[in-house]
Amino acid sequence: MSVAERLRAAGLAWHPRAGDRFTIRSEELMGDVFTISDMVVEARDYPTGTVLGFNGTTEWALDSVQLQDALWLPREDQLRELLGPAFRSLARATTGEYQVLVAIPGRPEQVFGSSNPADAYAEALLALMASATA
Repeated sequence: MSVAERLRAAGLAWHPRAGDRFTIRSEELMGDVFTISDMVVEARDYPTGTVLGFNGTTEWALDSVQLQDALWLPREDQLRELLGPAFRSLARATTGEYQVLVAIPGRPEQVFGSSNPADAYAEALLALMASATA
């Protein structure tokens, strides 16, 4: 399971805005990355839920997709923002691994590492979310 899928399963809510990246949860389109933009993919809120509308896509017949059928791929800056005051630092170890230091309330500071910074932030956020539900 990808980090994005784990974040979704942990209950991370997505409120689409310009610049957000996502993929569509289907065999045919999984792996294709789309970006929310007022010019191409626009988040439209309706009483029945949020729909991601594809504007000007004449080359294929995808007009819109329900939010629950999309998988948000949060960026490094978004993950850091979601960590809020728990975030302490991001550093690169001599091994090349990126390490995120967080202070989760009631626990000693913890380090989460990965080969890319976004995944290190995501692992830290998953730990923070788990501590909030424990």
